Amino acid sequence: MTGNKSRCREVASYTGVPVIPGSKGVVNDLDEAKAVAEEIGYPVLVKSAFGGGGRGIREAKDDRQLEDIWSLALSEAKGSFGRASLYLEKLIKPARHIEMQILADKYGKVLYLGERECSIQRRHQKLIEITPSPVVNETDREKLGEFAVKIAKAVSYTNAGTVEFLRDEAGRFYLWRSTPGFRWNIQLLKR
Repeated sequence: MTGNKSRCREVASYTGVPVIPGSKGVVNDLDEAKAVAEEIGYPVLVKSAFGGGGRGIREAKDDRQLEDIWSLALSEAKGSFGRASLYLEKLIKPARHIEMQILADKYGKVLYLGERECSIQRRHQKLIEITPSPVVNETDREKLGEFAVKIAKAVSYTNAGTVEFLRDEAGRFYLWRSTPGFRWNIQLLKR
């Protein structure tokens, strides 16, 4: 499951960490994508479940635009990541991109170290990272740290890693994704 962003959303939901409104998993076809978009409201992001580096992300503002980008998004996901697996999320704009750094050992101890702000981006690729974030107060930092620890423990993660969040205009945080280095344990989802 390494790098499977759709599965990452499932794990976060399972652990009680808030996720951006979107599809419950991989979307199988354009009709299902339209139904999800209708449910969560436009604009939406069509994303490769196995994407990274800013690739595999397309924005749609309405049904027509979703139709226009659907086959391109499938093709890009297949060509770039070897799998034509897409999911949808509500576009949160403007948003702040906050990453929590964690350390986890093989005995189940997980620590969060602090955050980096990565909101200055071009084509979904980070340009500048700032620490500490100017918009994260001590209460938010603690809450994000607890979210990151919950996710890491749910997947029996060991190593240094990053759990990424988006902050909307109202100050709400949502899981954005984990770093590709996260090693997911599918068995935990079956309990």
